[in-house]
Amino acid sequence: MADRKPGSPTNALPTQAALEPRLLSGSNPQIAKGDGDAPVQADIAAMPGWKSEVGRRIDALVVRPSPTFERRSNGIRHSMAWTATALGIHCFTKYIKVALFRGAALHPIPPGASKSKETRYLNIHQDETLDEAQFTDWVKQASRLPGESM
Repeated sequence: MADRKPGSPTNALPTQAALEPRLLSGSNPQIAKGDGDAPVQADIAAMPGWKSEVGRRIDALVVRPSPTFERRSNGIRHSMAWTATALGIHCFTKYIKVALFRGAALHPIPPGASKSKETRYLNIHQDETLDEAQFTDWVKQASRLPGESM
């Protein structure tokens, strides 16, 4: 067998480390972009620690009342969006930020202000309980509003 030059390809299988997504700030893995359930589920599964379970719950709460919502993994820091686009989530080191892009039109208005006059935020920290009834109501309201182009 001839000696292999450094940097030349091999037929070796990738190691587990090579299969792991690249970590970004806040220990969030970078996930490939994609539309539909599979990329969103991959993104949720890769969310670090407690955030993954919250991501699954948010996804279920979005899909249940609005099964026609389109779902998209944006591929960076767990940025996911539903329907072109009513809401999205982003993972940060200590919390998950849910962006409701037409949140100023929802009742009651979600608590977090934004630089955009129409967008409102809901921040979810590890030890907080998501008010699922309120969140579901916001999703239902948002599903009736025009989406945000992303």
